This record gives sequence, structure tokens and C-alpha cells, in this order.
Amino acid sequence: MSIRPTLETRKAQPTLEGAGVHLHRAFGFHDPSELDPFLLFDDFRNDIPEHFLRGFPWHPHRGIETITYVLAGEVDHGDSLGNTGTLGAGDVQWMTAGSGILHQEMPRGNAKGQMHGFQLWANLPGSLKMTAPRYQDVQAKEIPEIIDDDGTKVRVVVGEFWGKRGPVDGIAADPQYLDISVPPGVRKTFKVDTYRRAFAYVFAGAGVFADASKPAGVLLEKEVMGQEVNIRDMSGDRTLIRFGTGDEVTVQAGEEGIRFLLISGAPLQEPVAWHGPIVMNTQQEIQQAIRELRNGTFIRAAH
Repeated sequence: MSIRPTLETRKAQPTLEGAGVHLHRAFGFHDPSELDPFLLFDDFRNDIPEHFLRGFPWHPHRGIETITYVLAGEVDHGDSLGNTGTLGAGDVQWMTAGSGILHQEMPRGNAKGQMHGFQLWANLPGSLKMTAPRYQDVQAKEIPEIIDDDGTKVRVVVGEFWGKRGPVDGIAADPQYLDISVPPGVRKTFKVDTYRRAFAYVFAGAGVFADASKPAGVLLEKEVMGQEVNIRDMSGDRTLIRFGTGDEVTVQAGEEGIRFLLISGAPLQEPVAWHGPIVMNTQQEIQQAIRELRNGTFIRAAH
């Protein structure tokens, strides 16, 4: 067994999307080979309704799949195929954009005004980029939750883990998407397929992710005895951890415990041409999609 080393640890960056939604982006519009097959990860947790209520009005997607995971509040969604629905706390939506879809996502806060959730973009291989669009909405009660003897809790959103399989299936990237909570002070190891690219995203508490030789946290400047020094701090809220190769990930939870997403997928190793929410293999395909958006032929008739 080999523990995956930490290649990079960084904070998600604040950004604006949609009609002015304040969110934090862990990665996206970067070197797509880094976390292939994943393209983008957004953390849209917010406690100020004015920062999210304008939502994400009608916009196109082609060539990707999106996985939306809601923790608090609700997201009303609709698309050009006539699908509508509402995602609530703990619910998941997987959308295959395929050949093209227009959709909108409009968030609503809970009784406390909170809107918390994440969206992950996974690339489609060239052979499936023009497949028919489809949806899968999954309610919280359908997602298996496992509690280990030491109190570690795992929700299996996608993939198989500890003998349980998540309800979302048919995603081309064949990802494993786990929501993991480790109690205070517990050191825990999780298996990850050797051939997958993997990352963790911490969103509550703090902890240290370790390889076989040394722990790695966020490199921060802090004042100690009146002097600025660089130290390794625990990986806390809104921290992305990108792992190297190996078949295990180990974390040491801090004094408040730690909750994080552990996500992995098989790399596609294909060329990526990217224009906002449209991701193809060549610039010619991107230009074709833009022409179709302009002339009204972007949405393909259902067969």
C-alpha cells in the first residue's frame, strides 16, 4: 500500500458567476490535465441571500457533465427539454449536457438564509460529447451513509466505497465522490484507485493530509514573536488538496474534526478546447457550437 503524497494545497478563490452569485472556485479554467477528467469545482456556500438569489439564468452547456450537491437551502432548476425540479438539502443532481442543453439554476436560502452546496464539472470523452442530454436527480435519503467504529462517517454520492454504492451512475468519468466526516483527533486512511486522479476539498473543521514521510498543510505567513514566518498550517475550510499517485489517502483530524469531499476519476487524456460552459476537443468544434448558438440550432432534436 502507498499513501498518496500531497502535490498541492491551495485556498478556493472568491469569484462571481451567473447573475452575480458570490462563490469560491477551487479550480477551473486552469491546466485541464492537472485533475483530468475534472474541469471545475465551485463552492457556492453563502449566508447572505443578496449574494446568491439572482442565481444562474439560462445558459448553455455542451460536452460535459455536472454534479451538483446541495447541503443547505434549495436550487430550482429547469432546462430547454422541459425538465424542472428542486434540489433540497442533501440532494444531488447529475446532468449530462452532451450535445447541448440550455438550463437555469435559481438558489433559495433555508430559514436562516443559508445556501450551501458544490458543483463539479466532469469532462466527456470525444466519443460521447454529442450524446443525448439527460438528468438524474437523487434525493438525500437515497444516498447511503456509513458510520465506522471510530465515528468516521461517509456519504457515498457516486461510486463504490466500504461495500456501498452511490445512487448516481452512468457518469463517463466513472468518478468516486465521497462526503467524509472524521471525528476530532482521529487518523484515518481511505483507499483510492491507483489509476485515478484525486483531490480533497475541506469545508468544515481542519486536519492534516499526510504522505509516508511528512504532513502537508497550507503554507501561511504568520507573525510569531513579532516576526513574519512561513509555517505549515492545518488544511481548513475551503482548502483544495491535490494528490499524487498511490492507493491511499490519510488524514489526521484536528481538534474540531474535519469534513471534506474526496473525489477521484479516471483521466481521459484527450485534448481540451474550452469556451466557458462548452468543452470540446478542438477549436473548430467550439466555433461550430458558437455558430449554432447564434443561429438557433444548438439544441438537437430528440431521437
